[in-house]
Amino acid sequence: MDTSALNEALAFKSYDKIADICDNLMLQVASEGVAFQDEWPYAIHLLGHIYINDINSARFLWKKIPVAVKESQPELQAVWEIGQRVWMKDYGGVHEAIREFSWSPQTQGIVAAFSELYTKRMFELLVSAYSTISIQDTAIFLGMTEEDAANYAVQRGWTVDSESQTMTVRKHEVATEQKLDPSKLQRLTEYVFQLEH
Repeated sequence: MDTSALNEALAFKSYDKIADICDNLMLQVASEGVAFQDEWPYAIHLLGHIYINDINSARFLWKKIPVAVKESQPELQAVWEIGQRVWMKDYGGVHEAIREFSWSPQTQGIVAAFSELYTKRMFELLVSAYSTISIQDTAIFLGMTEEDAANYAVQRGWTVDSESQTMTVRKHEVATEQKLDPSKLQRLTEYVFQLEH
């Protein structure tokens, strides 16, 4: 089993490619009839799907993993715990599951990158959903202490009201500049003209 493409993706931190690489490699190995279940990097494969937020594929992969492998690999179980928390939208629980396990050197990089990416996703979710939010709730969503969450948000333009323990969300300015293409305007004019006559 040639895992050089996977090792290269891990070395270059191309974590968004890991799920596809593992899926293709698994198909290739399975089509050749090679027994691969015992030595397959299931934790990395599962993390690859979780990293790109493809939780359905992660769930299906989990179902395909032999029970003996699931029971013999605590790191795989820890990765699945993250996947379950993402699936259940337990935002604070995702960060908790990440912190609760001592990750191997092989998975440390992708777990750290996922943690950072997940924090950014949660922050964007907060920006789109709230105009004001408590510091406590922000800390839960971002998986940080209240002080760290407040500092993180302030660095991104939010304001803190320490009296009420809330933060005012700074929305991103949406720049919608529409460029008028003369050919499109001409086609629209011709279309309207044909409808009228």
